Amino acid sequence: MSTPLLQVRNLRVEFPTRRGALLALDDISFDIAPGEVLGVVGESGAGKSLTGAAIIGLLEPPGRITGGEILLAGQRIDNLPYEQMRAIRGRRIGAVFQDPLTSLNPLYTIGRQLTETILTHLPVSAEEARRRAIRLLQETGIPAAAERMEQYPHQFSGGMRQRVVIALALAAEPKLIVADEPTTALDVSIQAQIISLLKRVCKEHGAAVMLVTHDMGVIAETCDRVAVMYAGRICEIGPVHEVIHHPAHPYTVGLMGSIPAMDDTRERLLQIDGAMPRLNAIPAGCAFNPRCPKVMARCRRERPELVEARRTRAACWLHVPEAAR
Repeated sequence: MSTPLLQVRNLRVEFPTRRGALLALDDISFDIAPGEVLGVVGESGAGKSLTGAAIIGLLEPPGRITGGEILLAGQRIDNLPYEQMRAIRGRRIGAVFQDPLTSLNPLYTIGRQLTETILTHLPVSAEEARRRAIRLLQETGIPAAAERMEQYPHQFSGGMRQRVVIALALAAEPKLIVADEPTTALDVSIQAQIISLLKRVCKEHGAAVMLVTHDMGVIAETCDRVAVMYAGRICEIGPVHEVIHHPAHPYTVGLMGSIPAMDDTRERLLQIDGAMPRLNAIPAGCAFNPRCPKVMARCRRERPELVEARRTRAACWLHVPEAAR
């Protein structure tokens, strides 16, 4: 792997309450190389979107980073003042959110929003910004791009709006795109088009992508590596093919087993018993131990770190040599 573009080191995010701080992200570490697509997957509440929000500097108060660091191309960005982070967010980090209407101003035309973004972050003339905006719309598959520059967000369908948001995210030629559930609000027929588009334009622009989703089909189609999250921690990370076909963590095994296969004749899907713990009730040791079919005594006492597990890395005592257990 080449030198990482994004480095997340021991990231902790807390939400203070009257009864004490709730630990939402606990010791999250991963890298993304230039041009790589890293998928982040897990159940609702695992901390996927929160990780993306922390990276782009959009944590909702009172949430705050209380430990670790985030480096973009070697520069630490998690401790920057708001205005500096705002400039980085537009210029060096692009964002694609689940609902495109949250990223688009309903009062401005699509063309105005694109050209203003380009003029804010790139040293180009108004004429060049307009040409670039039209070219971006064409690249993202919007027909009659020059004419549609004068239209408003409500005049676009959901899939077309998401294409506009991808164009907006790429407007200032960022090196990292954080895509948070970019296909969830779209029809199934449109999802594959958007994923294919995201892969293609990011490859052409040389951007790395952090793709947050709960859809393993999207992960399998799109990503080079995948990080599986559970209760605010990464429980397994590795090449997407290995994680899907040879999962090492019992939670990942359950997650993969619950996905129906086209040639499967089972009448019932596998399921993981129980539910993810609330932030104020995360058990001691491994957070997955109350639901784990392979739980051991040590799992209830001590929290495992990520260790080599065949071709992935998993936070599980099963992959620690017996002598060290």
